[in-house]
Amino acid sequence: MENKKSSVEITEAIQKIPEMLVIKGRQNTSVSFPAQPLYTDLRKIVKVKNKSTLPIKLPLDSVIRRFIKRSVDIFLSTIIIITVLSWLVPLMALLIKFDSRGPVFFLQKRNKKDGKVFICIKFRSMIENAEADTLQAAADDERITRLGRFLRQHYLDELPQLFNVWVGDMSLIGPRPHMISDNNKYEGLIEYYDYRHKVKPGITGLSQAMGYVGETRNVQAMRDRVQLDLFYVRHWSFPLDLKILWHTFRKLGGF
Repeated sequence: MENKKSSVEITEAIQKIPEMLVIKGRQNTSVSFPAQPLYTDLRKIVKVKNKSTLPIKLPLDSVIRRFIKRSVDIFLSTIIIITVLSWLVPLMALLIKFDSRGPVFFLQKRNKKDGKVFICIKFRSMIENAEADTLQAAADDERITRLGRFLRQHYLDELPQLFNVWVGDMSLIGPRPHMISDNNKYEGLIEYYDYRHKVKPGITGLSQAMGYVGETRNVQAMRDRVQLDLFYVRHWSFPLDLKILWHTFRKLGGF
């Protein structure tokens, strides 16, 4: 999946993408609609320009900007790993083992920046099954365990990915890493799909903060998410990351 096109070719192609955002949720009924307050703020934050005046480089092509983003990732992930995961991982290990047979962690190969492969780590929330790498989990999926349903509802199964952030495979904020099987499927169906791999994948991202979570049951649902991912790639900024982080915490807190 490595991108064989040059950085200039990729950027020029991205510049052709229409400068608009998804407002109306065209997802299935199990997925919440986008958060209107975040949509209202976006254009103010990123200062969207006419596509003909966009710079040839993407924001995170800058070494300084990547250093700033990486520094925040290391600082925050280290704090959370020490203060939260140090006691949460042993507790979850006991609960997961008590709830169902199988390993504590679910390890899956996914694509990171430039399409390279890494091992994404999560708390196991499903029974071990042969379709784990090819079939997305549905809201009423029988593979999800009792504890797993609670973990998924509160996004606690994603917390071990802080280790992925700490070692540099992921970022706190960025396009969510999809299953490799989904990447292979949608690269041929959605234009510019693979350009979301121009930045590191994130534990949360713009599409998640806008309310696009859960299973994607059709191509249009995935296209809506990818459109937001590409917007993030084109317009990354530190204030945008802070806004996404804030709306993510609001969603977790239910307010």
